[in-house]
Amino acid sequence: MGAFRRWLVRLTETDEARLDAGIRDWAESIPGSIRIGQAPLRERVKIAGVIRRLTVFPTKDNEALETVVSDGTGEVIVRFTGRRAIGGLTLGTRVVVQGVLGEQHGRVQMMNPVLELTA
Repeated sequence: MGAFRRWLVRLTETDEARLDAGIRDWAESIPGSIRIGQAPLRERVKIAGVIRRLTVFPTKDNEALETVVSDGTGEVIVRFTGRRAIGGLTLGTRVVVQGVLGEQHGRVQMMNPVLELTA
């Protein structure tokens, strides 16, 4: 691709597309990880991505911290039951999670995975 064409593509792409491309590149560098868009359901997988949303569901008996992790190919809801917060887990944090993906109400999610915060 010529320099002018690369410049034109870069000029017309959105910030979100540029961010997704950066996340995809980083996620592909994590050994053993699989892209969210290609991850099989009901199998143990390792996913690398970025926290896009954090929500706390405080209830009397069973509180939960729900996050949305994106890797540029898709999003997965990651839920930590019995937690209101996890130290170091904020918007934009790069994470690697390992667990079993399931589907509920048409949304792909992972419950109580092994969590690794990365730099």
